[in-house]
Amino acid sequence: MDATSQRFLMCRPTYFAVDYAINPWMDPTAPVDADLAIRQWEQLRQTYRELGHTVEEITPVPGLPDMVFAANGGTVIDGRAMAVQFRDPQRADEAPAYRAWFEAAGFEMYDPKHVNEGEGDILLVGDLLLAGTGFRTAHASHAQLQEVFGYPVITLQLVDPRFYHLDTALTVLDERTVAYLPEAFSPGSRAALRRLFPDAVHATMADAEVLGLNAVSDGRHVVLPAQATDLAAKLRDRGYETIGVDLSELRKAGGGPKCCTLRLRQGKAGK
Repeated sequence: MDATSQRFLMCRPTYFAVDYAINPWMDPTAPVDADLAIRQWEQLRQTYRELGHTVEEITPVPGLPDMVFAANGGTVIDGRAMAVQFRDPQRADEAPAYRAWFEAAGFEMYDPKHVNEGEGDILLVGDLLLAGTGFRTAHASHAQLQEVFGYPVITLQLVDPRFYHLDTALTVLDERTVAYLPEAFSPGSRAALRRLFPDAVHATMADAEVLGLNAVSDGRHVVLPAQATDLAAKLRDRGYETIGVDLSELRKAGGGPKCCTLRLRQGKAGK
């Protein structure tokens, strides 16, 4: 298995808090240690750097506690960036902040016509775009994604509100392999996943409940929540090297390593 050097965009959780509830993980009455959240995020960033990846950062904006979840800021493939439109008004102001960053970085920009929450629901695997819907990203946005990026789009219906974004229920391991939680998908979507990825790794509900599938892979190394021990063992059995990180504070808002990480793809299929 060969690791591919990646370029990531991240946002320091300077203003992280759980002030509202827009998914089942969020409880505004529960205490949050903002300093610990920053330390855990810094460890994730350091892990990427130690693996040889490039990490760029967007400046956090006061009053946007979920801006740390950079994966929701856009979709970037082949040097093109699709901006986002959030479902919830609490996150709406993140969209122009990320759009401005992409534009300043020189990406070819496209604006969404429908609700679209970026790489939270849009995952590239080989020459396919897997596109989630059911809770956040609108099904109507999938057609635009295909027009902008030119990759066939496979719609996947999410059915469990705990796994409200595709990247909480499925992770791309390499150009041919994924890991996912079957129970998070509709019957038709499960059938499609079985046809597309007969050798997929199936996660347990216990690992999904610690956001174990909210992981980042470079084709060899898989960075995932340290608490997802069974999934890590399955991945090692397949030949991947796993690196566990603790993002317990950010999980209080429903986020893990992938939520904090937006992949910036310059060339075809991330090459």
